Amino acid sequence: MPFDVRESPAEWATASRNRRLVAMWLFAVCAMILIMVVLGGITRLTGSGLSIMEWAPLQGVLPPLNHAEWEKLFALYRTIPQYQLLHAGSGLTDFKQLFWLEWVHRLWGRLIGVAFFVPLVWFWATGRVEGRLRGGLAVIFLIGGLQGAVGWFMVASGFFPDSTSVAPYRLAIHFALALALYAAVLWCALGLLRPVPAAAAGGSVSRRLLQAFCIILVLTIVAGSFVAGTHAGFEYNTFPLMEGRLVPINYARSDPLLSNLISNPAAVQFDHRLLATLTVALAALAVLVGCNRRLPRYTRVSLAALGALVALQYALGVATLLLVVPIPLAVAHQANAVVVLTAAIVALHSLRRPSRRQYDV
Repeated sequence: MPFDVRESPAEWATASRNRRLVAMWLFAVCAMILIMVVLGGITRLTGSGLSIMEWAPLQGVLPPLNHAEWEKLFALYRTIPQYQLLHAGSGLTDFKQLFWLEWVHRLWGRLIGVAFFVPLVWFWATGRVEGRLRGGLAVIFLIGGLQGAVGWFMVASGFFPDSTSVAPYRLAIHFALALALYAAVLWCALGLLRPVPAAAAGGSVSRRLLQAFCIILVLTIVAGSFVAGTHAGFEYNTFPLMEGRLVPINYARSDPLLSNLISNPAAVQFDHRLLATLTVALAALAVLVGCNRRLPRYTRVSLAALGALVALQYALGVATLLLVVPIPLAVAHQANAVVVLTAAIVALHSLRRPSRRQYDV
């Protein structure tokens, strides 16, 4: 890897080691966010997310420590519609099962904050974080803190009268922000690990295809969060037709028309199917074009992985639908969506345009 002519070999070697160290830290944060997505999927599918009715960023680190505290929390839970409409008559033991899932989910979110903030302060203080990255990493940390507030904003919608789950649009906002954080951290890490873009003859076509793919992929994932939020996966459990039709007969049953996109299970599931199919088509095209151009081996491997992961994701989605949303498959489908996004970002990053800076991210 070439180094800045203003640096001595020793200085360049030190800077290179620092970049790798910071990159490994950011990759670890990405892994933690991926685990958080899995935990979020489990809490959503089990209905555990509404079991903790208070937002206590500091005090909430500790779980109930005695029977009286458990009874207090259970009494609060019995006041919300989810208990009254879905779990009426269940006891403290059942409540504890819901509580522990949500508590672990929230605790993991706090641990991500610590795992990001403490090393950031140390790397910053010791000069291991380059000046050009400091502002971006600080913004990422602030948005990560905002994610906690957005999570509570989502959970609070489940306490509304006659509501047994969170509002779909709030769930979509929460999940989309998590994806944005993940993508930003991953992009920074890749930029540190591969600071100099590889020369790629004819890479502009593949880059544009990957950019289009990423847009469609994000739309598909967000549409999937609306499927989860409206429980649309339980509505039509056949494929490829929906009750014998390509487009369900009640696609536009809600008024106003645009509300069907986020609240009508028939429309929400159809839109997710359509976007998923477009995602597969774009992935296949990107792989086909990439394999027929003189792209770096690293890029071609990334594209091949992307194609395989998209095929797996489509198969997981169909299986989840046909088997009426079993929790293990549904969680795998959600987690693999982030893995697909990872492969897309890795491939796109490898084809980024060189900038005027030697070490551009």
